Amino acid sequence: MSASSPTSAPPETPAVDLAHEATDLRMATFRLARRLRAQRAVDSMSDGQFAVLANLHVHGPHTLGELADRERVSAPSMNRTVNHLEELGYLSRTPDGDDRRKVNIALTDDGRTVVVETTRRRDSWLEHALEDLDPADRDTLAKAAVIMRAVADR
Repeated sequence: MSASSPTSAPPETPAVDLAHEATDLRMATFRLARRLRAQRAVDSMSDGQFAVLANLHVHGPHTLGELADRERVSAPSMNRTVNHLEELGYLSRTPDGDDRRKVNIALTDDGRTVVVETTRRRDSWLEHALEDLDPADRDTLAKAAVIMRAVADR
């Protein structure tokens, strides 16, 4: 009699293999992210500054504290970023209608243009990169995107 039956579970992945897979995935993800970040409408804008504009584009106006919490930075750091983006004309501050102590930060039309154009450039770059892949690889990447989103949402 055999020690293992045909219905037994496959052996677990050794920790070394899992660590190697994690390293490969991290490096590939960072490299792709770096290539995508290079596709921007304003070359002088930092990734952190663009993240604030993108956040406001997706989630609407925020207070300084809400932006700092969302981006996981200190309020003084966010204040410097907001001041700079306001000086460039990409966002505006308006007093809150209900609480005069609060100031709402929102995108201006110029800020919205930067977000839309940067997103268009990044999508276009990735679309062209995907065109060179065979359909099976594109399907694999589509499935991987779903899994990566689930991992990121944990």
